[in-house]
Amino acid sequence: MADLFDSPPPEGIPERDRPEPPRPLADRLRPQTLGEVIGQSQVLGPEAPLGVMLASGSLSSLIFWGPPGVGKTTIARLLAAETDLHFVQISAIFTGVPELRKVFEAAKIRRQNGQGTLLFVDEIHRFNKAQQDGFLPHMEDGTILLVGATTENPSFELNAAVLSRAQVLVLERLDADDLEALTRRAEDELGRALPLTADAREALLEMADGDGRALLNLIEQVAAWRTAADLGRDELASRLMKRAAKYDKGGDEHYNLISALHKSVRGSDPDAALYWFARMLEGGEDPRYLARRLTRMAVEDIALADPQAQAVCLQSWETYERLGSPEGELALAQAVVYLALAPKTNAHYMAYKAARRLAKKTGSAPPPKHILNAPTKLMEDQGYGAGYAYDHDAEDGFSGQNYFPDGMERPQLYKPVERGFERDLKKRLEYFERLRAQRGGD
Repeated sequence: MADLFDSPPPEGIPERDRPEPPRPLADRLRPQTLGEVIGQSQVLGPEAPLGVMLASGSLSSLIFWGPPGVGKTTIARLLAAETDLHFVQISAIFTGVPELRKVFEAAKIRRQNGQGTLLFVDEIHRFNKAQQDGFLPHMEDGTILLVGATTENPSFELNAAVLSRAQVLVLERLDADDLEALTRRAEDELGRALPLTADAREALLEMADGDGRALLNLIEQVAAWRTAADLGRDELASRLMKRAAKYDKGGDEHYNLISALHKSVRGSDPDAALYWFARMLEGGEDPRYLARRLTRMAVEDIALADPQAQAVCLQSWETYERLGSPEGELALAQAVVYLALAPKTNAHYMAYKAARRLAKKTGSAPPPKHILNAPTKLMEDQGYGAGYAYDHDAEDGFSGQNYFPDGMERPQLYKPVERGFERDLKKRLEYFERLRAQRGGD
């Protein structure tokens, strides 16, 4: 039965004379050569990996890793054309084992007839381990040259065996110059300039968020408008919805942004820290996760340089719990600024790690007997507690006794820095070291 929404072909008109259906702008502007690809010079340039491979006539299997709309499919198709390979495209979302077998069988027949196959696998990370393993023998015997595309980190999502047989190339989101070049190319194809002011044009590029395909879709919408005058930024915003920022709370982007926030705080840059904090909130991140990570930053990077920092984080967290969103997020933003401007130290962290290494190295060495309690006569006879100096009875409240295992060389684990409150702690430590030397402590 014919689809009710399909219109019957006009009667009496030969098929060759019928008008072609309109093609989307993104399809019309699809590059025909690698030289027409906008952006990605880090992989396509003469000295870049693909440029060198093509110049030497030796193309290896590849994994393209990058965000949507940056040219992964287009580059794969053009590579096949440049190397006279038959191009086959499949998606891991819609392809199962039976379909893969058919693809491999067709590639084998093609190879027997002297024709190689470039198999492009979109969303390759969605194949499970067994399916990924299925590519290996066909890659090894030359039946296929595999080009996979993924938006996820290949280190986590692809089998080591596949990665060992393919080179990972990182494709980057298009920058403002790339997007502007793509816009001019679209205007040439359309035969007219977009009805936008310079400010609105900049806003349009921002809406694309580095995605060339998204930009062309937006341009196609704008080009269809009939306006008496060029539209400004506000008018554009009222007509178009801003593209949602790329953010996956369980994926790479989540870890990339929290890393950026943490390092901005550690680098004492409150503006950058607030920016990444806001980016995560705009992406839908749970503020409670951010509250927990801010508290970790206070413990890990500030600690005794400003003991108040941890309290500020806990108070901000509690304030968020009481107020909820969006007002409670202001308390977390306050903690972000405080942490960024606080003095920094990792002396305690380094001391802790050194203590753990030392504890592992010395095994079960017992404490010296003079600091052990002797609750029984037998333990007292064994020397437990003998010679213990009660610090409160000593001059300056400091006995200078040894508290490490007998025979162990005294280490210096905690090395405070000359910043914040830790400067005072360093003076105290040096004071006790002088007293210990005077009183014969080890």
